[in-house]
Amino acid sequence: MARPVTLFTGQWADLPLAKMAPLARKMGYDGLELACWGDHVDVAKAARDKTYCKEKRALLKKHKLELFSISHHLAGQLVCDPNNDSRSDAFVPKKQQGDAGAKRDWAVQTMKNAARAARNLGVDVVNGFTGSPIWHLLYSFPPVPPEMIEEGFRRFAELWNPILDEFDKCKVRFALEVHPTEIAFDIHTAERALEAVGRREAFGFNFDPSHLIWQFVEPVEFIKAFPDRIYHVHMKDAARTLDGRSGILASHLNFGDPRRGWDFRSVGRGDVDFEEIIRALNRIAYQGPLSVEWEDSGMERVAGATESCAFVKGIDFQPGELAFDAAFDKSKR
Repeated sequence: MARPVTLFTGQWADLPLAKMAPLARKMGYDGLELACWGDHVDVAKAARDKTYCKEKRALLKKHKLELFSISHHLAGQLVCDPNNDSRSDAFVPKKQQGDAGAKRDWAVQTMKNAARAARNLGVDVVNGFTGSPIWHLLYSFPPVPPEMIEEGFRRFAELWNPILDEFDKCKVRFALEVHPTEIAFDIHTAERALEAVGRREAFGFNFDPSHLIWQFVEPVEFIKAFPDRIYHVHMKDAARTLDGRSGILASHLNFGDPRRGWDFRSVGRGDVDFEEIIRALNRIAYQGPLSVEWEDSGMERVAGATESCAFVKGIDFQPGELAFDAAFDKSKR
């Protein structure tokens, strides 16, 4: 049986869930990965009100949609982010805006609520970001002492272990979307993040190849490196558009600008080799959803997300039980 194909609603939070759900079904999706913003999931309410959670599930069931995970990237980002400018003010209530410490305190509590909300909604994975206290140190000038990086990973563990304690209590796992600006953005930093939290089972990864491919990190190698930590999968594409004028740091150009050295693409229209990803997921026996995170500044989103759903359903396949030449083995006749 093929894996369910779901749609992450983070890029569709401008639509109320009552409109998003029938649209997703019309586009061909089997379920939704609900974002914890817009009106899709209010984690504070879902953490305490089981009736609210039943209503969300009933709305999805009405449109023949399943729910396998929820995602709270925006709050997770603020846990470790320095929060020292106005960019993230829109992520928090007005009361916390402009106050770095207040943003972080709110984010920690909200991520704990995300675990409780997931439990009440009947799902066992929350996807999201962690933020990073050391992303701004990526380029080592002025020179960055190794101890400064180590301190960053210790700070990550200090802030996230209490959150992960709540995930353990709720029997829910957190899946970090490995991504620039997070504590883990490639294979080496993902390994360090795991070590920092003692490789506890509550912490794993939301595998998203689009954030690896433009860094020249091979997505399949990530799956091979963490076969027991792939808790969720995003199907998202990106293309390197290097032309000798730009690099992979994107030149301070917005998404969609043709001068960028890379950009996101509708699934199947970029550089990601999804067939090899499916083969790698089969090897690790991943049976969770394949969740389309649709982003392509050059396409109309309903057409793009519809096409992406069909592409993912077409590229997915289950592993064979026998080698192709097993039929020639006379000893098994």
